[in-house]
Amino acid sequence: MPKGIIIKGIGGFYYVKVNNKIIECKARGKFRKSNMIPMVGDYVEVSVLPNDVAKGSIDNIYPRTTALVRPPVANVEQLVIVVAVRKPDPNLLLLDKLIIAAELNKLSIIICLNKIDLDEEKTYIHQYNIYQSAGYKVICTSIHTHQGIDELKNLLKGKISAFAGVSGVGKSSLLNAIDSEYRLETGEVSKKIARGKHTTRHVELLTLEDGGYVVDTPGFSSMEVIDIQAGELSYLFKEFIKYFPLCKFRGCTHTVEPGCGVIEAVNEGKISDSRYQNYIQLYNQLKNKKEWER
Repeated sequence: MPKGIIIKGIGGFYYVKVNNKIIECKARGKFRKSNMIPMVGDYVEVSVLPNDVAKGSIDNIYPRTTALVRPPVANVEQLVIVVAVRKPDPNLLLLDKLIIAAELNKLSIIICLNKIDLDEEKTYIHQYNIYQSAGYKVICTSIHTHQGIDELKNLLKGKISAFAGVSGVGKSSLLNAIDSEYRLETGEVSKKIARGKHTTRHVELLTLEDGGYVVDTPGFSSMEVIDIQAGELSYLFKEFIKYFPLCKFRGCTHTVEPGCGVIEAVNEGKISDSRYQNYIQLYNQLKNKKEWER
């Protein structure tokens, strides 16, 4: 049976790429009975109709290495989190939520600070330093000056990558700059509310000319509180971890305890205060949510 990858799913039809050909497929009934819904990014086996080689059915879904709920896509290897440094202004709390989501799903993380041509004061350099010091790959991009576009293109090569970020940060524009054949719809940012309109209607894998795929996903401006215990959160702020042995008390929450290695590192400028304040906010949200559920 031919093996391929689902690049798009619309209205119960799945479009599977097999040897550079696209086959329109329906899923076998056995998947519905087992509550297994095919996802974009799934590697699958298909059978084609004898009278129409462009149509067929999905007969087998290979085990997934990852499965994201939002965006709904399988086998993603890395998440590119796009943050505009201007128009709209950066939301670092959402950035940290997206980082946590990527860490939980064991995805590689690329932080893309976009629209740097709009930041004449170069305040984005401070954000760059915060996240690079925390141990993340950070690139600075502009579709107008083309800065960082080739670097981003190289990072995407040979991998399945998802793009995430609020509407208006320039995800679709970046993908258009990487490959002009994409011609993805882009939305103007409202001057009144400084927010972009949703432009991406469905999840689709886009083939990179140098190999690999990218996912342009619907923009969103909020996320549900991550479903973990409050005590697990600090392990997802990876720059905190090396200071855990310096904490005076076992089971330190790194919020109010005296002799906390993390708090001391924040006071000494070794950990970003903005990252730490976001940690406190998310910790309290998780703690209050769990207490309410009890």
